[in-house]
Amino acid sequence: MYDIAIVGAGINGCSVAYEFLQEGKSVILFDKESVAAGGSGAAGAFISPKFSKSGELREMLDAAFSYSLNYYKTNFPHSFQASQLLHIAKDDKDDAMIGEYKKNPAFKLEKASQEVLDSLTEMAKRREHISLNAAIVNAQSVCQEMSKSAKFVREKVENLRYDDGFWLINETYAAKEIVLATGAYEKVIKEPYIDVRGIWGHRVDVQTSSKNPYSLHQFVSISKSSEIDGKNLLAIGATHNIHYHPDKNKEPYDIEKGRAELLEKAAQTINLKDVKIIKDYVGLRSGSVDYMPLLGSLILSDETIENCGNRLQDKRISYDEFSYYPNLYIINGSGGYGFVLAPYLAKILKEFILSGKKIDKSIAPARYFARWARRRK
Repeated sequence: MYDIAIVGAGINGCSVAYEFLQEGKSVILFDKESVAAGGSGAAGAFISPKFSKSGELREMLDAAFSYSLNYYKTNFPHSFQASQLLHIAKDDKDDAMIGEYKKNPAFKLEKASQEVLDSLTEMAKRREHISLNAAIVNAQSVCQEMSKSAKFVREKVENLRYDDGFWLINETYAAKEIVLATGAYEKVIKEPYIDVRGIWGHRVDVQTSSKNPYSLHQFVSISKSSEIDGKNLLAIGATHNIHYHPDKNKEPYDIEKGRAELLEKAAQTINLKDVKIIKDYVGLRSGSVDYMPLLGSLILSDETIENCGNRLQDKRISYDEFSYYPNLYIINGSGGYGFVLAPYLAKILKEFILSGKKIDKSIAPARYFARWARRRK
């Protein structure tokens, strides 16, 4: 019997595992492949804020960015690399947005060095930009470090059954609590209101004679150069093809075409020379339809419909009136900001499970159910 079972070993699942391991809890972690095998393994794992207009998502990401920057640096220094970030506008609209963002008092802005400005293309130099302290983490190694003290089971979870105060997983393993961190690949619990979309990610690691002293974000994300065995390496990545899903598309993803597109977009920002491909990473990231993550308890839709009836049409109905699965939770829908949000959300989820601290309604799965129930005839 484990204190907690986590289904999905991407950055969300591994962050939750780490939080509970730090509390002395026994943790079992399931994945049908391996740790950081899917979208998390394909991520560039940039730790940066969201450059956009104000709103709930930006406020959450600003808080998560500050929290996660210190979290990785303190707990996983071997997987952490501090990196100045230069975010460059893509178009006139972005120029105006970055101009407004520079007024944000939450971040200490830096002046971009002449070295990095000289490395940019003429088109990129003409755009508005913003520079601040940020970081990159090694996606695979940080997930491995987070989960190393958990029991890892390479197995697809196809059956969950609640029985007399605990959950049975595939009729073999038992746990008091379950956290679903499956991303966009599968639904272990088939509830109709859960609407998570897949967003295909692609990262290519290259060797190049070009030096890049900063992380660059414009049309794609380009990492700070790192020197390994005398070779100058950098990673180029993006949430690349929002329409591709490996389980739905008939044709396999065209890695060479995707790679060419990434390199073409990167070349609009930085002058890349003598490029040699080292390795491609691809995977499906999960996003929500309202762009906010999903965190907290899952609703039993049939029971809630039966118990609440017509009151579900009232937008003022309290989420406390809904019926919930016992000791079953979800963490999902972080989109391209998984490595920024995961530690922050995992901490909130731990405090909810162990201490009963409430989760904000803006990220609770109950918001999805409430909308779905009102639309239901």
